[in-house]
Amino acid sequence: MKRILIAVASIAIASPLTGHTVAAEHFKGESLAKSAKLDIAKARSIALKARPGRITEEELEKEKGGSGLRYSFDILSNGTTYEVGVDANSGDILENGHEGMVSEAGEAVKEGAGRVTDALKKKKPD
Repeated sequence: MKRILIAVASIAIASPLTGHTVAAEHFKGESLAKSAKLDIAKARSIALKARPGRITEEELEKEKGGSGLRYSFDILSNGTTYEVGVDANSGDILENGHEGMVSEAGEAVKEGAGRVTDALKKKKPD
């Protein structure tokens, strides 16, 4: 019993140090999972292969492109956050880019926050 506890503790300590994420099984959009051919564990593996790092946020969402259902992961890699989109049915990478000006402008438009240029001005470097 003592060996099992030591092994579990070692894994819990080592996981953050290796950059691998041991994420909870509950995630945003989990109710859509029954419509996906891939489970989130497989999608995580695909995303981390495309962009090694640490997953900081994950969700399953309906979005244009591919099959219309995608897993979206924010992955911290070398101090920068990237968004990686994995098609929930084919496993194809739909997005693998810097989480920044372009994606925030797109979110602003989707949410009806106004013009794209307004969103970009907020993030424009000095």
